[in-house]
Parts: sequence; C-alpha cells; structure tokens
Amino acid sequence: MTSTTSAPQSGYRGVNTPYTRGVYNFSAGPGALPEPVLAKAQEDLWDLFGTKIGILEHSHRGPAYDRVLEEAIADCRRIADISEDYAVLFVQGGATTQAFMAPANLLADGRTADYFDTGLWATEAIAEVHHYGTAHIAGSSKATGYDRIPDATDIAHSDNPQYIHFVSNNTVMGTEWSRLPETPGESYLLCDASSNIFSRPIRVEDYGVLYAGGQKNLGPAGTVLVIARRDIIRDRVRDLPTLMKYDLLDDKQSRSNTPPTFGVYLMGQVFKWILSWESAPGAGDHLQQIESYNRAKAAVIYDAIDASDFWVPGVRKQDRSQMNIRFRTHSAELDEAFISEAAAAGMDGLRGHRTVGGMRASVYNAFPAEGCRELAEFMREFERTHG
Repeated sequence: MTSTTSAPQSGYRGVNTPYTRGVYNFSAGPGALPEPVLAKAQEDLWDLFGTKIGILEHSHRGPAYDRVLEEAIADCRRIADISEDYAVLFVQGGATTQAFMAPANLLADGRTADYFDTGLWATEAIAEVHHYGTAHIAGSSKATGYDRIPDATDIAHSDNPQYIHFVSNNTVMGTEWSRLPETPGESYLLCDASSNIFSRPIRVEDYGVLYAGGQKNLGPAGTVLVIARRDIIRDRVRDLPTLMKYDLLDDKQSRSNTPPTFGVYLMGQVFKWILSWESAPGAGDHLQQIESYNRAKAAVIYDAIDASDFWVPGVRKQDRSQMNIRFRTHSAELDEAFISEAAAAGMDGLRGHRTVGGMRASVYNAFPAEGCRELAEFMREFERTHG
C-alpha cells in the first residue's frame, strides 16, 4: 500500500450540514456522529466504490479496503499535519486496552512513568502500570473530587520518568487540560485524547504517543486511533504477544490480524468530514474552525449554568471541558426530574456518570449547535417551573 498526500473530495460540508433527526444525543459515548457520514455509510454498506460489495463484506487485504485504509491514513495526517516520523495505527479493543498496551511497549523494567490522576480513566490507566514498571503520581485532583486539573504548583515529577501520561479531557469529570504537562529530562508525553481528539488545534510533535478511542469524536466504539513516534515504538522494551506490538502493527499497516474494517472505514469518513471544515473563507483551517464552533456551543450551556445558583457546576471554571459539561441541581430528586423531562423533550443521554451523578451534556464535534441552544432554553424553563 502506498501513502497519498491528498484526499479525494468527500462532498461533506462541515458545519453547514443541517441536523434532521430531531432527538439530540448528549451521550458521552458512543456519542453523536455527523449525519452526512451516517448517510454515506448507509450507501457503502451496500456498495463500496461501485464494487457491488459493501464495506462489511470486503476482504481486509483486497484493493477496496486498501483504498479505505490508505485514504484514512492520508486524511488523518492532513488533519493535524502529521509527519512520516509518526505511525498512524488503528487498533482494536478501545482506549482502555491502551492503558496496558502502552506501558507494555514503552515502560522498561525497573523504570518509572509519571501519571496524572485526574479522574476515572486516568485512575484505571494507573492501575495497569504495575504489570510492567512503576507509576509515580505527578499530580492529582482526587482530594477535591476531580473538579480540576492540578495546578503547576501541585505537580512533582519523579527523578527520571520514561514518559508522562495524562488524559487530555476527562469525560466523566468534565475537566480538560488547557496546557501541556512539562516533560523533564528525556521523557515524552503519552496522552489519552479519547474525548477531545481533533476538537481543537494540536501539534503532534509535542507528543510521543497519542491514543483515542473512536466512540466520541472519531467513529464507532471498539476502534482506537494511535499516533506514535516511530523511533519510540521501534525501541520496544520487551517481547510481547504479536497483537500487542506497536512496531509490528506499523509494519503490517494495522493488519497484524483482521482489523476492524468498518471502524477504520467510518473513522476515515469522519476524517473527511473534519477536513470539509476548510471551506469557510478566512476562518482558519479545519481544526481552528472546529475549536471556535465547539467553544461557542459549550458557552451557551455554561452561560445557562452560571446565570443562576439553581444550577451547581461540577468543575472549576478555568478547567471546564468543551466536550463534556457537568452540572446538577441542589437535589437528587430534581436531577431525576430534569433528566426525565429532558428525555421526553428530545434530549437524550444527559444522565451523569454513575460515579458522580447529576447531569452531563456531551457536545462532541458532530453535536449540533441548535441542540445546545435547546438544552439551555430547557434549563431556563425547568428552573422557572421547579425553582
């Protein structure tokens, strides 16, 4: 398979595509996908590239899937200007699999890696490290209920960390890093970017390895995007089972075994949709436009939260996520009433994670702005009738 540097025209139109389904999916994952992508997938399930065979039926080593994979990699590289120094991999198992797969490949025996404990998925990643080495907690917000990102004054790195792991957006807790952690010595950043990947501009060169589960901003559950510096993954620190080796996945073009072909296909279509945001003249590139759109969407809901003490925000203001917005009322009974009445009004998936309760509005890239406006209006009306 040969790489391409430019992608075929997709016909997608970014934010200019109207939303038609009538029910807003605020779920944290699997979350909202772009409607035009879903429509294209319906066609390609039946007939991919005019072959009269659908994407689910094509061989993962045939020419049709070769094209799907080639375009997906090329489009991913184009989104974030990813150089050939980095491998673009599609891996099965969800981001939780990367919690052990990353240290298995990268953390040498006897070495320490620094981790930030900022919520559920960070905590679960930390729990996997002991199989391979030592995790040092460089910073934590556990003492305050994970309502913030650790301040610089509360961070203490180990003496010689191999890498620095952090979760860039904490889906459950509703916090998001607005800066990158420092990398002391020869360490590099290892980032779980599952819930804010490609929601804002990113310099891939600032990272050693990025991974992101697909079901929030990229595609279907079960498929993971891994972007990894090739010199790092080729310096694998131990022998591993075949399907766990990053370097072999790179050598085999993510086909060490039969890959999740539909997951890769759908991610590829979402990449094309992201690239279609370039079309607005003078507004910056696709990720700049998406960031502006996401900030405006989230602000509509945060403004409703901040307008009254009827609503209790779940996160320190400067650390609020643009993807996952946490809030509650002053009573669990009112929370339940809000969730029930919102669902009846066509706003689904607003229940907060079972570990924190309350409400959570997840407004990923594909979530429409009108859904944020309707939720904010519903919040104001609910306060009027229940306050």
